[in-house]
Amino acid sequence: MATTAVEKGFAAESGRPARLAKTMTMVGSVGLTFLLAVVTVAVVELITRKSTGDTVTFLTTYAQPGWTTCALFLLAFLGFDALIGRQHKAVLVLAPIAVLLAFVSEQKQIFLTDPLYPTDLLFGRQIMELMPALVRDRPWTAAFVAIGSVSAIAALVSVWVLAWKRFRPLTLKERALRLAIAVPLLTGFASIMDYNQFSWVRDRLNVFPIMWDQTENYRHNGFMLAFAINLPMANVKAPAGYSADAIDHIYQEPLPAGTSHRSKPDVIVVMSESLWDPTRLKNVKLTPDPMPVVRQNTTGAVFSPEFGGLTANVEFEALTGFSNAFLPTGSIPYQQYVRDPIPSLATFFRGEGYTARAIHPFAGWFWNRTSVYQSFGFETFRTEETMPVMSKRGIFTSDEALTKEIIRQADAQQDPFFFFTVTLQGHGPYEPNRYAKNTIKVEGNLPLADQQALSTYAQGVKEADDSLKTLMDWASNRDRETIIVVFGDHLPPLNTVYTSAGYMNDVTAARRASVEQMKREHETPLIVWSNKTGVKEDIGTISPALLPYHILTQAGFEHPYYTGFLGRVQQRYDIVDRYQLIGNDGKATADWSRKKNIDPLIRDYRFLQHDILFGKRRGLERFFPAHAGVVGAAS
Repeated sequence: MATTAVEKGFAAESGRPARLAKTMTMVGSVGLTFLLAVVTVAVVELITRKSTGDTVTFLTTYAQPGWTTCALFLLAFLGFDALIGRQHKAVLVLAPIAVLLAFVSEQKQIFLTDPLYPTDLLFGRQIMELMPALVRDRPWTAAFVAIGSVSAIAALVSVWVLAWKRFRPLTLKERALRLAIAVPLLTGFASIMDYNQFSWVRDRLNVFPIMWDQTENYRHNGFMLAFAINLPMANVKAPAGYSADAIDHIYQEPLPAGTSHRSKPDVIVVMSESLWDPTRLKNVKLTPDPMPVVRQNTTGAVFSPEFGGLTANVEFEALTGFSNAFLPTGSIPYQQYVRDPIPSLATFFRGEGYTARAIHPFAGWFWNRTSVYQSFGFETFRTEETMPVMSKRGIFTSDEALTKEIIRQADAQQDPFFFFTVTLQGHGPYEPNRYAKNTIKVEGNLPLADQQALSTYAQGVKEADDSLKTLMDWASNRDRETIIVVFGDHLPPLNTVYTSAGYMNDVTAARRASVEQMKREHETPLIVWSNKTGVKEDIGTISPALLPYHILTQAGFEHPYYTGFLGRVQQRYDIVDRYQLIGNDGKATADWSRKKNIDPLIRDYRFLQHDILFGKRRGLERFFPAHAGVVGAAS
């Protein structure tokens, strides 16, 4: 029987409520997803900002991309739900990951100043290896985190199981619609996030990549957007003006004929973990002086580009003569960029007939050192796995035992040698009762916990000082000239000791401040000493990248890059920092990298570094003539 027009109209009318109900269901589902996105962003920002007011401001002011972040989470939730096939399931996967990253970032800022960068995920194993020390330093916090983590995981698993049973499956049409909306918008947003290129859309969304000031970058853009902005840092683009001709036109001073050294002194460089002068703290008295040997033989100071950690970045500068100032903020060359053979002090000394050896009483994988040292041209790398068992102080190998091992290995050498050593005893955190007895008395109006941490740290400084005396006494009895270089990699992570003593405004050092404040919060001791000529005096405060110049000039060598080019840099600048250049006269050029006109010397410095690390190595033969021979012989 044919359907009448009346019947068709009635069927259409009866279908409208069903379609309306289905539409309302979809709208409600999307609305709830958006609410969950807002809650996720709020929790992440509350953790990282540690301020309810700042979090509310981020989410309510047009000047910051709070709503843009919420919209991105909404799109991510919708797209992931479509892939899973159930509504709201993505929240249970993506939100915990975001919260976990935020928590890790907050903890990192406590110890190391900086927020979490994407590249930090490359050395998660290092964090796990140091976990016992962190647990001993803050046992109640560790217990709370452990209990909270187990509870959170159990709760999350329970919710996942419940959600799989209760959350409504999405129809194929709903899944296709969500993907059709989410994928193009997320892809389009990702395409405008290159911070090297201006984007009108990004600008309208109030997303401003502030790569020269990561603290402000994370404050303005929020944790998740700033974290995403930093993802491209692994792709280092050539600086403006870089070319083969630019490298060819970098001036190179001709070396005099017959520059081979007559005596070839042995060279021992010790990067002492967290070595710093604690007597610089205000309103605190340490008795007796924990570092008399260092004080008597101080040459100057190293201006560390880091604070409380990231030792590998300081080490990178000291061994290569290259600068972190020319690399993306938050990058770690040892993890990201050192993949091929790179010229270093090791390749230079090997080119002069030396044995080049790295020594560190810890695991070889830590900071990727085994691979990096091989790329730097060291013949051998002695680690805790390949050295005799050494006594420990606390949980780390003692400086005394390491010094005796350095002497043992040096006495076994026939050829002149270059040793680069990284100590471990001074590593934080500085838990009470690390040592059975502390011989340094701490006096001052400090909370008990701070007094105990400072006492532990000062005892470690004293034992580092004693070890230096042992090394110098041994060298004084040698016939061959022996040069000893000792420097601290960064200030120790003493946390509230700094604020309690009135030394710093915060528990971590500033990244941008006056010259006086930056030196106060980044200077570590530097000793350059020879058993024949004594202390090299009046070096001043220098960047670690300038150390190769002073090491080789002290040893009597000349080199196109290490004494030639770096020598010219040292004649004009003491500190090359990503935020400021500090000249020999103590005057600073702030935000130099953002200026239209850059000192040609610094420009060439950046060109040459990029050429060697990332370019076609046009300047390798001219500035590092021994490198090819050493690398070729090793391959």
